[in-house]
Amino acid sequence: MPVFVNARPLGAAVEDYTKAIYALETRDDSTAVTTNALAERLGVSPASASAMVKKLDGLGLVAHQPYHGVQLTPAGHKVALEVLRHHRLLELYLTQELGLPWDRVHAEAEVLEHVLSEELEALIAAKLGDPSVDPHGDPIPTRDGHVDEASTDALDALAPGQAGVFCRVSDADPEMLRYLAERGIRPGDAFVVVDKQPFGGPTFARFGPGADVHVLGGDLARAMRVELRT
Repeated sequence: MPVFVNARPLGAAVEDYTKAIYALETRDDSTAVTTNALAERLGVSPASASAMVKKLDGLGLVAHQPYHGVQLTPAGHKVALEVLRHHRLLELYLTQELGLPWDRVHAEAEVLEHVLSEELEALIAAKLGDPSVDPHGDPIPTRDGHVDEASTDALDALAPGQAGVFCRVSDADPEMLRYLAERGIRPGDAFVVVDKQPFGGPTFARFGPGADVHVLGGDLARAMRVELRT
């Protein structure tokens, strides 16, 4: 079911923009998101992003100051988390209950998140046991709009000898997900960094005791978020 503001359905585009702004605010730990960053994330022109930002501002979903960026209002934050809850529950349901590979569920959830009714959302959550994370390790917002965005580090920021737990990875790049799946690497796996090449080179890490050492390219190691063991 679409999210509503003032009894009007927002539409998929508005929901996608609020979700993208939330993601950028969280990723960059920033209170304001530039229009160019928003356009790049959504694959649209800066002019299109600017036009939508004005619409979001008119709906009361964002606060926009020219040349200073845009940030979600409490109403916009609520919309973003509702859409994220739909998306991440759907991803988990598609993988856990229907057996869809984790590199394919993002695209399916992108479509279904906009039409999922609250009743079906509740049924899916109950079927899954009210989960806290999706297949990629991303936190699922609660029904009351709380989300636990735990502090993590990028794997490529670690030095040889450092160890931790692989927590989450972006669902936006299917090739990265397939690469990890083919090597049996999943969120929740413990690891230790064995070696690291300089200048953005690959990271060599062992996942699990006695396991093989895996070579993780710079882009992939940057996309993998981990919690360090002290």
